[in-house]
Amino acid sequence: MNSLESIATGPMWAGFIAFVLLMLALDLFVFGGNKAHKVSVKEAGIWSLIWVSLALLFNGGLWWYLKGTMGAEVADQKALEFLSGYLIEKTLSVDNVFVFLLIFTAFQVPQQYQRRVLIYGVLGAIVMRAVMIMAGAWVVSEFSWVLYVFGAFLLFTGMRMLVAADQEPDVANNPVLRFARRHLRVAEGDHQERFFVLKDGVRYVTPLFLVLILIEVTDLVFAVDSIPAIFAITTDPFIVFTSNLFAILGLRALYFLLVDVADRFHLLKYGLAMVLTFIGVKMLIMPWYHVPVQASLTVVAVLIAASCIASLVVARKDDATK
Repeated sequence: MNSLESIATGPMWAGFIAFVLLMLALDLFVFGGNKAHKVSVKEAGIWSLIWVSLALLFNGGLWWYLKGTMGAEVADQKALEFLSGYLIEKTLSVDNVFVFLLIFTAFQVPQQYQRRVLIYGVLGAIVMRAVMIMAGAWVVSEFSWVLYVFGAFLLFTGMRMLVAADQEPDVANNPVLRFARRHLRVAEGDHQERFFVLKDGVRYVTPLFLVLILIEVTDLVFAVDSIPAIFAITTDPFIVFTSNLFAILGLRALYFLLVDVADRFHLLKYGLAMVLTFIGVKMLIMPWYHVPVQASLTVVAVLIAASCIASLVVARKDDATK
């Protein structure tokens, strides 16, 4: 099978894109996603459960459909690829959450306005991921050696994250932010959840718009890490796209779920760094040994679980010594 070939038919692509658009419309216009309000942990927990359940239901439906059309072996393989890809993307999106929290804190954005920024952030992320996944799938199909470049990049990124896990990015001196401030008219002050305001007939951007720019740039940077990572699991564009999208759609709920407890999982960054390092090594050793998808799924799950448990244990010990 050519790397760019997919198990998906045209109607499957159309059906999934229609589902994504429907869920976004429901979120925005039915469930109050466009209204400023403080998201409670309970609301975030319910939405996180809904998104994870939808991803698992989708995987079950995909397995059932493929079993009937292509046989049990293909169905089992593709379902496992989706589950592994979803876990990796969901895991790496936790790092987005930490950076989002830093950005909102640096700009002192009230929590009731954060939801709107993240909604538009998710919309932008969906478009960027779609373009990058299709471009990546084409490049891999035409130049298979690119997978080794991806592997070296992920190995380097993982090692760099391990070394710099305790360092926080300097949001205020971000070059993108400095460029935006030089080239855009910024209306300082509190403008609630508006991105643009008019002053004397001239349109200004608000500080919240600058926050949105940083959120979009952050997701673009993380996509550069996460998309090569999933190509280590599968090169099927449909599996890459759907697992990525489900992780992104649940990102906003995950943020509000973790925002109050992010500092408790201070060792999670080490786990994420080790996940990237492992995937990079896996891609580099492909000519000599192919790591089974089941093994990759197990390693990623163990690394993340171990870093979460270690975070809680170390936090308890610190509390006990105070």
